[in-house]
Amino acid sequence: MTFAYQKSFDSYVVAALFDALDEPVVALGDGRVVFLDSDKEFDAHPNAGILSAVIHPAGLGVITGGDDGRVVWTSKDAGPIELAAHKGAWIDVIAVAPEGQVIAYAAAKKVHVLDLLKKESKTFTHEHSVSDLCFDPKARKLYCATYNGVVVWFARIDEKQKPQKLFWAGSHTKIAMAPSGEFVITAMQENALHGWRLKDSKDMRMGGYPAKIKSMDFFAKGKLLATSGANGAVVWPFLRPNGPMGEEASEINPLEGSMVSCVAGAAEETILSAGTEDGRVWLAELQSTHVEWIKGEKGAPITALAISGEANRILFGDEDGVVYIFQTEV
Repeated sequence: MTFAYQKSFDSYVVAALFDALDEPVVALGDGRVVFLDSDKEFDAHPNAGILSAVIHPAGLGVITGGDDGRVVWTSKDAGPIELAAHKGAWIDVIAVAPEGQVIAYAAAKKVHVLDLLKKESKTFTHEHSVSDLCFDPKARKLYCATYNGVVVWFARIDEKQKPQKLFWAGSHTKIAMAPSGEFVITAMQENALHGWRLKDSKDMRMGGYPAKIKSMDFFAKGKLLATSGANGAVVWPFLRPNGPMGEEASEINPLEGSMVSCVAGAAEETILSAGTEDGRVWLAELQSTHVEWIKGEKGAPITALAISGEANRILFGDEDGVVYIFQTEV
């Protein structure tokens, strides 16, 4: 296989992202942010490691959190700009809301919200550590995955408010909001997903996984949810008002002897890609059931994966720091 781009950065690939202009960007474990098309590289967290990364809510540049307690916005024109610093903290969770131009990030039990329009910040304190965050589509509410469920705050009003709690016993480690805003899904410390239909807080139990779920992505206009946690990519349907309730998941391209480590779907299409713990990557068109091997040879575990907005480029990186771009004709 010939790749449109292949380069080793000798550092764990934390995140693979496409910005609003569909430029590929990677965040590396040694603190660097690299804009691949323009070949610009910045040391966003000197002498520290990046733990989390998302595209800036304006769509340009990357917001990163590090083990130096800093939150940094890096753009290819201006370079790194510090947005916040919390000495001794690890910033390992970040979420953004383009609709409201807000950024949320977690440091242990505290979640900080930066309002870029009002130029103000708020802090919401929880009983337990917060493991993941997401906003609703209108940026009104912030959903915080934590122990025994999800804590829900109004993102842009007084921090003395009493939050709503979506309860389900156990530790919730990742969270995803359906693009419709009708469902929120969490991955649990057990090998399972849990979900809520938000209009009535109806619980959805989504089990049967052989391993922990470390990667989730809504795609196909929000009609499908892909996850890791099995030999293939697990896909749940959100085609009806009840979402996946009463429906069965499909396992796409299961591989004996290896687990899927990360998944990424095309926002508008039924196109899904998955990377494995033994270094392989495939691309599937779910309507035609066609599966194409992008990287068929084994290697270091795939740690980050993304599909461009045009669904014509697949960006991925591995534990050893090798970054690849695959160009498709889709």
